Amino acid sequence: MIRFDILSIFPEMFASPLNCSILKRAREKGLVEIRLHNIRDYAEDKHKMTDDAPYGGGGGMVMKVEPIDRALASIVPERDGVLTILLTPQGETFSQKMAEEMSLCSRIVLICGRYEGVDERVRDHLVDREVSMGDFILTGGELSAMMIVDAISRLVPGVLGNDESAPSDSFSMGTLEYPHYTRPSDYRGWLVPEILLSGNHREIQAWRRMESLRRTYLRRPDLLEKATLSNEDRKILEEIKKNH
Repeated sequence: MIRFDILSIFPEMFASPLNCSILKRAREKGLVEIRLHNIRDYAEDKHKMTDDAPYGGGGGMVMKVEPIDRALASIVPERDGVLTILLTPQGETFSQKMAEEMSLCSRIVLICGRYEGVDERVRDHLVDREVSMGDFILTGGELSAMMIVDAISRLVPGVLGNDESAPSDSFSMGTLEYPHYTRPSDYRGWLVPEILLSGNHREIQAWRRMESLRRTYLRRPDLLEKATLSNEDRKILEEIKKNH
């Protein structure tokens, strides 16, 4: 079981995504626990302010350190064994490998940044890691938190209906996933590859690996630089390169 604590000034944004489909079932089974915390509840002034103007001037507002610190002190008084993440465009780019590493944690705290960002003392003293979803800017860290919870939760044993699904997903093996087909085998003359109807599982597996490598080479060749490839994979890639 894994527990997520999400700190946000807009916790209501999570209501629908966390109560649908796989995440809903995972929570009902007790495989994933998700708790939402409103950072405003930890602001001590009468207006419940969680942001203020930046020192030195400039546009926008900055999230204050005090409410975040109080929230963490209340939610995770003992930090041992807890991974605390700040969601920020300046962080490491989230990846499948990162999701796999984090799925081994028993408890993860996600702090959703907003506005121009958070007081630098949050990243200096209160978090273990900073994570970004990519080279683009969102209005806040809430959507990023949802993506991280989803990506990690599906790796928890028992969350997916078929535990073989996650290891074969795109990126899990360093390459993109092979094409999928289902019934009917002939739709408007668009045919399913004959090999998939053959019943020869060894040949099907070989075809799937070849198509995975072909798709990766054509769409994301950068992934092949880091992928773990067998000698057979390299031979297949050489043939693919000759034909494209």
